[in-house]
Amino acid sequence: MAIGIDRTGAWQFNGFMPIYEYQAADTEQACDYCRDGFECLRQLSDPPLSCCPECGTPIKKLISAPAVGGSQSGFDDRAKASGFHKLKKLGTGEYEKLY
Repeated sequence: MAIGIDRTGAWQFNGFMPIYEYQAADTEQACDYCRDGFECLRQLSDPPLSCCPECGTPIKKLISAPAVGGSQSGFDDRAKASGFHKLKKLGTGEYEKLY
């Protein structure tokens, strides 16, 4: 079963699964849902979708960039509380202890 964002924008989520992006293969025959693309949460073992869940138009799976970036989860605070230290490089062989 495809799990993702429904037409109202509400998440239908049941566990931790990767997010796949799909778009209509032919935008002239597509509905509003698949013309601009949509996201879908699916298990790794599930086969890729082949048609739009709204209108049945053939769709293709898009390749998207992974979400990589700084942690927003308070990693520095947790590391400091656990006794780790963070160093900032000032120059050749010189470091400043931030915490």
